[in-house]
Amino acid sequence: MLMRQQELRKDVGNGVDLGAPDGILIIGLGPFRFDEALVPSGSPFLIVNAEPGKTYRIRVHNVGISTSLNFRIQNHNLLLVETEGSYTVQQNYTNMDIHVGQSFSFLVTMDQNASSDYYIVASPRFVNSSGWDRVTGVAILHYSNSQGPASGPLPDPPNVMDTYFSMNQARSIRWNVSAGAARPNPQGSFRYGQITVTDVYVIVNKPPELINGKWRTTLNGVSDLPPSTPLKLAQQFKISGNNDTTIQNYHLDGYAFFVVGMDFGVWTENSRSTYNKWDGVIRCTTQVFPEAWTAILISLDNSGIWNLRAQNLNSWYLGQEVYISVVNPEADSSEIALPENAIYCGLLSSLQKYDFIRKRCRDQAQRVHFSGASSTSYASRTILIMLIMVYATFVG
Repeated sequence: MLMRQQELRKDVGNGVDLGAPDGILIIGLGPFRFDEALVPSGSPFLIVNAEPGKTYRIRVHNVGISTSLNFRIQNHNLLLVETEGSYTVQQNYTNMDIHVGQSFSFLVTMDQNASSDYYIVASPRFVNSSGWDRVTGVAILHYSNSQGPASGPLPDPPNVMDTYFSMNQARSIRWNVSAGAARPNPQGSFRYGQITVTDVYVIVNKPPELINGKWRTTLNGVSDLPPSTPLKLAQQFKISGNNDTTIQNYHLDGYAFFVVGMDFGVWTENSRSTYNKWDGVIRCTTQVFPEAWTAILISLDNSGIWNLRAQNLNSWYLGQEVYISVVNPEADSSEIALPENAIYCGLLSSLQKYDFIRKRCRDQAQRVHFSGASSTSYASRTILIMLIMVYATFVG
């Protein structure tokens, strides 16, 4: 496994696309043999047993590395109730696009006549190569009174390249403001649209480019390389100087944020008029469509150094990430002291007590260099709107 990972990293560093995966697994199991020409015999597959008339909660995660998926259950509605810890307005869908790093909960009622078993399908989205035909995850929904095995074609997905359908579906997902649950809002209510926005940062995602002879991805033209001095230590010791045509997914550690808008084209000040200021869903991972933008609102009330990164692992590995430093202007007594076995690297390596760790730090310093980007800290409880864009012009 380790050798394979090293090979993939080398390929990505040389500009080779990861390509189609070998398959899509559902709870670690391969697809039901829905097509004898595409699926070999003897592969184990998942069977979900159910009782007629009952309703089940099904939670679906996309834990892949780069492929958006469309999830659906033959002849059954998916009643969306939750996404990434947020209750949603309950709406029925026949299928749902789930992007890398995202999760959804559905209530599914066993309301069919059980004339046969039913297909559970997860198929790739936004791919246009024939090599993807075999990459479909298929499980079986089995009623206790089922009269036979599933057969025939799989339920139809949306048009595989239809990003307009996918964006409209994403915009239809709303926060349930009447549910009796805790709300991650600085004012203790759901009226986030009335809060004054103090800072706006536009983060531009661009396709890979050659930097010093190596393929790298960037945010705002800057590609992140792991610094030799750990960022948290550099901050504590006051050391300065530490800093396409595909759907991209972004995750922010330490926070949940409001997804307040997304649309095709380039974001402008006028785009604010389209924001959902009432029931935008709260999540920690959001998608950005090609030639489009996504706007998120964050209350920076959690001090620390937090990673904003592409969830598509090839882009992440090539440097598409940034760190946000949120500083509490008041003394923070809740933060524990550095442990005795803290690893001091880079400019703090002289503080390192253990020789073998000091050697490892030297080896790392030889592989990476500091980013040329300036560092920016944000005072706690600042409200910001962050725009993440994929520009219309791509090279590759």
